[in-house]
Amino acid sequence: MNWSVGIPGKAGTMWEGATYPLTIAFTSEYPTKPPKCKFDPGFWHPNVYPSGTVCLSILNEDEDWRPALTLKQILLGIQELLNTPNLDSPAQADAFHTFKKDKAVYENKVREQANKYMK
Repeated sequence: MNWSVGIPGKAGTMWEGATYPLTIAFTSEYPTKPPKCKFDPGFWHPNVYPSGTVCLSILNEDEDWRPALTLKQILLGIQELLNTPNLDSPAQADAFHTFKKDKAVYENKVREQANKYMK
């Protein structure tokens, strides 16, 4: 089963004002196994693989996944990750290196991406 949802950019951040489409794929093993969460391929973020798959510990059964986690907690975790990347778990080299080396360029790229998703 797949759900299509939107992650609103958190108020007061450079992600604000846009809604980012996300697909949540549930297998028959849910909630024993976590769902797979994907933005559009090419979504630019240090913790999003080029395929769009979100790299977040609560979505990894070998890390912090617990069957008791709610969808609300997952979505809020992803929303928080947008503005607060986990630099210990990079998934996309370009976004990761830009974030670490040049915050101004990083913020401009995020704002450009946000403009694509504004309604």
